[in-house]
Amino acid sequence: MIIVTTHQNADFDCVASMAAALKLYPDAFVFFPGAQEKNVRDFLAHADYHLPILRHKNLDLKQVKVVVMVDAAGRVKLGPLDELAERDDVEFHIYDHHPFSKPDLPNMRPTILERGSTTTIMVEILRKRGISVTPMEATLLMLGIYEDTGSLSFPSTRFEDYEAAGWLLKQGADLNMVSDYMRRELTAEQVDTLNNLLKNLEARRIGGQAVAVAAASVERHIGDIAALAHKIMDIESVNSLFILVQMEGRIHLVARSRVKEINAGAVAGYLGGGGHPTAASATIKDLTIHQAAEKVWEAVRDAMAQANFASDMMVERVITVKSGDSIEEAGKLMTRYDINGMPVMDHKRVAGLITRQIVEKAIHHGMASHPVEELMITEFATVHPDTPAHVVEDIMLGSRQKQAPVVDRESGALVGLLCRGQVLGRLYGEAVSNRVYATGVARAQPAMRDVSGLLRDRMPAPLARLLNVIADVANKNNYVAYLAGGCVRDLLLRIPNMDMDVVVEGDGADFAKKLAARLLGRARIHEKFKTAVVVTSDGLKIDVATARLEYYTHPAALPIVEMSAIRNDLYRRDFSINAMAIRLNGARPNMLLDFFGGQADLKDRVIRVLHNLSFVEDPTRAFRAVRFESRFGFSIGRQTLTLLKNAVRHELFNRLSGARLFSEIKAILNERRPVGAARRMKELGLLRFIHPSLTLTPESERVFDNVEDLLTWMALAFPRRPVRPWFARLLALLDGLEENHIMEMVTSFRPAAKVLKESMECRRFAKLAFDEPDLWKEPPPSTLHRIFGEQKEEALLYFAAKSKDSRVTNAVTRYIGEISGIKPLLNGEDIMAMGVAPSRRLGEALRDIYGAQLDGRLSSREDAVRMAKEILGLG
Repeated sequence: MIIVTTHQNADFDCVASMAAALKLYPDAFVFFPGAQEKNVRDFLAHADYHLPILRHKNLDLKQVKVVVMVDAAGRVKLGPLDELAERDDVEFHIYDHHPFSKPDLPNMRPTILERGSTTTIMVEILRKRGISVTPMEATLLMLGIYEDTGSLSFPSTRFEDYEAAGWLLKQGADLNMVSDYMRRELTAEQVDTLNNLLKNLEARRIGGQAVAVAAASVERHIGDIAALAHKIMDIESVNSLFILVQMEGRIHLVARSRVKEINAGAVAGYLGGGGHPTAASATIKDLTIHQAAEKVWEAVRDAMAQANFASDMMVERVITVKSGDSIEEAGKLMTRYDINGMPVMDHKRVAGLITRQIVEKAIHHGMASHPVEELMITEFATVHPDTPAHVVEDIMLGSRQKQAPVVDRESGALVGLLCRGQVLGRLYGEAVSNRVYATGVARAQPAMRDVSGLLRDRMPAPLARLLNVIADVANKNNYVAYLAGGCVRDLLLRIPNMDMDVVVEGDGADFAKKLAARLLGRARIHEKFKTAVVVTSDGLKIDVATARLEYYTHPAALPIVEMSAIRNDLYRRDFSINAMAIRLNGARPNMLLDFFGGQADLKDRVIRVLHNLSFVEDPTRAFRAVRFESRFGFSIGRQTLTLLKNAVRHELFNRLSGARLFSEIKAILNERRPVGAARRMKELGLLRFIHPSLTLTPESERVFDNVEDLLTWMALAFPRRPVRPWFARLLALLDGLEENHIMEMVTSFRPAAKVLKESMECRRFAKLAFDEPDLWKEPPPSTLHRIFGEQKEEALLYFAAKSKDSRVTNAVTRYIGEISGIKPLLNGEDIMAMGVAPSRRLGEALRDIYGAQLDGRLSSREDAVRMAKEILGLG
């Protein structure tokens, strides 16, 4: 493990240097020994940038091999990592711009240069190695340089700092954002102006967004009024602010917006200025300050009117009930699809609305058999796809209507449904998403954001081209396609992932066929689960699924699958971090959809289920929670952990088929160093569902760790050697069980019976091999071949891991590394060609000849033929 760390109370130079270090050490984790400054915390919370932060409770110091220290040097800066300074096997890579004191760390590799900031040093290294950065990364690095050089004005600033800043500007660094996050002391004139702006501030809610306009007049010019905007946004907690300051005959507008619905550049452009969507400015002449304020309000309303329509917020695939269906049937539909209301249809016309509250009261009063049309809501508003957001807002809030059908303007056909919660989430953004999720942690994340830059900067070129083709096929065939699941999660985590999971609203099988034809590939269709696999002519695989919802007839059952919309498809998934999607085509391509707080959970490093019945419906999710927790160094959320423990207490896992359970165990064992996951399964009581006697003892942990070390050796020394890491780890996991216990597992896990029987053979070999006296000496190659020759390499690794004698380990590694790959000089066909019939004697002869070859007593094929003739009496 590689850890990137810094000093306590990290500032922008620290965090920017850490971000640069991750480009040099892509497999590293970030560890903060203390807190971060407030402006740094604000940046990490709101900017489109994620650091792979490792918390102290998830840090296993035994695994740390390299510590990268930035903007800090010396043992005193290590904090909780201090004990690593006692180890000789840990390297310390130091990057700092402060004068270097005497070395007090082992294995130091210092890079100390006289610069205004450590970030400058890191930028120089990135440029030298030809490593590019994204615009957001460039902005963060610029913040690091600006903070430690006083915006390139301190006497400590060097030419290299200016050069690094210039390169970052070319990479797309946003100076407006840099300006926003830089700390400044206000002058007396600025303080007076700030007070006047706050007194005159007017806040309104437009299209669901809180917008503020503040105006003030000053007698003489004051500089840097943009700094006041950031102060007011912090004080008043607004996300869109427009300040107007009249001085020297002109009005200066500073526009700031943190929400995509209000484009600050467009508003400033309305008044003759310009800028970016998040920051802009304008200079206004020939208007009074009150007239200018009204112009700003007009521009904001105009921008909001273009931002959202009903079609942007509606659910497209709607669950409906017929007017003649019974109340009981309506209740079953709501329970099955987990909804609280739906339209009532009379043929193709929306006749009314029915809610869960009406249904439950009707059933309570004995009216379950009555038709829905008797009790449905008949006074309701409908909207069209192009209905503006403010009209929708009036219906949802002013008329207190929880759902609004979206109908085609010409035909009146139902095309979608607006639900109050989803509309409010879209319109009010952070204000409504500051809710407390199941983890008990408040989050503020928008449901949607544009990730075009993220895809451009982090998606491998072959996959990026493939996404363009998928989008084009979807557009031409009237489908909406999404990138979903783990590949979206890993994209946000900056983890390479070549898996391509595509979800299609509509017939996924038909889309897969059309995509395969376009790519000159082939499609394998799975009708039962409405999925397909498209294999391109280059061998790339694309998993295509129909956007669907699932419901369960009983706990732990396989799901019933039906076509649905993307939101329902994401809701059926296991955890919030896996329930995000990126829309690939249509009116708003490259939009990240995050309905369930997945981005916030990635930042908080939390595994969280989407609803409280998640483990009841699919208990295998408990094993997946452990797997993801171990893989990413995350923690299972508090509420999720409670639900998991309840599932264990009620023994829901006993209802799982052996095939499903073994599949999850195999997935865990395929992870890198899964012994931590095994410990977690023991802690949570999950191991007993594999077998009641299965536990993790200190001895089996020792074997587990040794197996892992040997697998690492195999991967480095023989990367192309076929070995099953998961099977070697399975042998370690089952080490403490008796053979009769494994036989019981053979009965329980019938699909894995062959593997389990193979594990018993490996264990028997290990037990017999320990009694081989020749192994405890310096055995010749022929002896090693006699003992090991018929065994699979996983069995040999397990045997070496279980042994406590280094001579046995040396014998195994020597056999695998030096002996097992030697090809015999003669084979059975060669000897039969001499006129010898197949027999036991022939086999023994081959064994003796091969043994002599391994021991170096034969040097050529001629020597082997001569020996064969002597043994077989052929003259």
